[in-house]
Amino acid sequence: MFIAIRDLRRARGRFALITLVVVLVSVLVTFLGGLTAGLRHQNISALQSLPGSTIVFADTGSAPSFDQSVLTTSQIEIWQHRAEDVVPVGISRDRATSTTHADPMPVALFGLGGKDRPVVGTVDVAAPIAASLGVRGGQTIGVGGRTMTVGRIVGDEWYAHTPVIYLPIDTWRDLAPQSGAATVLAVTPRVGTDTQSVAASSGTTIRSGSDALSALASYSAENSSLTLMTVMLLLISALVIGAFFTVWTVQRVPDIAILKALGASTASLVRDALGQAVLILVVGCGLGVALAVGGGALLGSIPFVVTASTTVLPALATIGLGVLGACAALRFLITTDPLTALGSNR
Repeated sequence: MFIAIRDLRRARGRFALITLVVVLVSVLVTFLGGLTAGLRHQNISALQSLPGSTIVFADTGSAPSFDQSVLTTSQIEIWQHRAEDVVPVGISRDRATSTTHADPMPVALFGLGGKDRPVVGTVDVAAPIAASLGVRGGQTIGVGGRTMTVGRIVGDEWYAHTPVIYLPIDTWRDLAPQSGAATVLAVTPRVGTDTQSVAASSGTTIRSGSDALSALASYSAENSSLTLMTVMLLLISALVIGAFFTVWTVQRVPDIAILKALGASTASLVRDALGQAVLILVVGCGLGVALAVGGGALLGSIPFVVTASTTVLPALATIGLGVLGACAALRFLITTDPLTALGSNR
C-alpha cells in the first residue's frame, strides 16, 4: 500500500472526486433502502403482527386478496373445529375523530377475535393515531359514528399506509356489516392436520404468513418496484465506479510501466491498486451512509427505517460491486508491457 498511499496524497483532487462519486452513490442506495423498508413497514406491519402461521382467505376463484376476501360464520366454524387456534380478523377502513382534532383521520379498522382482542367497549389505537388526534388511554375517540374509549396505545402499526385501530370483532361487524363475519383468519393448525383438505371443504384458500403479504396489492406493486430500483442503482454504481477506476488506471499506464521496469511484480501492483480502491470505497460508503441516516432523521414526515439491513448491507453491496468494477480496470495494469508503454511516450 506504500505506492497507493503516496498516489492518493499526490493526486488528492482526482481521488477526492472519485470519493465524492462513491459518497453520492452510497447516499442514494442507503436512502432508497431505508425508504423501501419504511414504506414496507407502513404497508404490512399490522399484518405481520397477526398471530398464527397461516392466513385463510375466502376462495373467490382468483388470487387471494385482502380487499376481496369475505368469510362467513360457517367457514369460520369449520376452521375452529379443525385448527388449534383460530383468530377471526376483520379489516375495513373508516375515519376517526377526537375532541381535540376537528378533521376526521383515515384509519384502518382491525376487528380481532381470540384471547388478545380488545376489551368490549374499548379500542386499541396505534401510536400515530394517538399522536395525531392527541388522545391517550382512558380518553374517548369517535369511530364510525360511535364514541369508544381508548384502551391501549399500541406500537407503530399500519395497514396499506393507514394507521390501525384494533377493536373487538363483534364491534367491527356492527361497523362494517357488509364485510361478512371476518375478512381473513389467522390460524395455527394442529400438528398433522391436512390444511388443504380443510380449505377445500370450507371454500377457502390458505397462504403462509409471508406468502399472504402478496395478497395486499399495494405491497406487491410497491415492493417489487422499489426493489428493482435498488438493484438497478447498485448495478449502475458498479459501472460508474468501474469507469472511474478504468480512467485512473489508463492514466497511470506510464507509471505502471516504470514500476514494472524497475522490478515490481504484477501481483504486487494488483494488490496495491485493489487496496487503494477498497480504501476509497470504504471511506466513501461510510460518509454516504452517515449522510443518508442524518438526512433521513431530519425528514420526519417520510417513512425511513434505519436498521442493519438498510445501512450496513447496502454499504457492503456498494463496496463489493465497486471492487468488481475496479477489477475490470486491472486488465490494463496486468497487460501493460513496460518496453512498449515507455517506447510509446518517446
